[in-house]
Amino acid sequence: MKKLRMTIDIAMTIVLIALMAYSLIGTLTHEILGITMFALFTVHHILNRKWFGALSKGKYRSFRIFQTVLVFLLIGSVLASAISGIILSEHAFTFLPIRKGASVARSVHMVCAYANYILMSLHIGLHWNVMRSAMQKGKDGKKTTGWVLRAGAIAIAAYGVYAFIRRQIGEYLFLRTHFLFLDPSEPIVFFFLDYMAIMGLFVFCGHYLGKVLKWLDTGHGNFNQRD
Repeated sequence: MKKLRMTIDIAMTIVLIALMAYSLIGTLTHEILGITMFALFTVHHILNRKWFGALSKGKYRSFRIFQTVLVFLLIGSVLASAISGIILSEHAFTFLPIRKGASVARSVHMVCAYANYILMSLHIGLHWNVMRSAMQKGKDGKKTTGWVLRAGAIAIAAYGVYAFIRRQIGEYLFLRTHFLFLDPSEPIVFFFLDYMAIMGLFVFCGHYLGKVLKWLDTGHGNFNQRD
């Protein structure tokens, strides 16, 4: 079951990054990836249904409150993204009798696309220790390696800030720009490298924000443990 969950999570991450290349990959591919993403997202939550069953149990401290709000924001954003995507569909859902609402759907889809990207990256960050442990199972965790990984994470996050500004993510997220423009002459590898760095930035933020919240909840402990 753990391997299946990890496979689903990795697949979601890859599809999520690919979805951001909208006009560079074509509308048909984008729609196929969107459907795939929603299917993976659904399976992910089915596999983690016990988490939802435990919502009414236990105490809610800072970390749990933030995690719960983040999950429900993400669910709402993904649903809005799926519905607006169906309205805008040029291939997969053209058989549906939808004739109105394209203008609003376009704005909703743009905002939700970037919100999904940021929210999912933060969510990955909150669970980074679990994912890293699964990926490094059976390997020795040397202290020197830990510091090298931290330095790499900081470098990626720093470049992620630059890429976030360069790619005008804030402009699209807050609808200061209503039309997405991607340079078709740019090698797509540079686009993906920038978006991977942006994801790395928010994974970094989610991971350390989670550590701060847990530290506040306990009031003691080693802040640097297993980071």
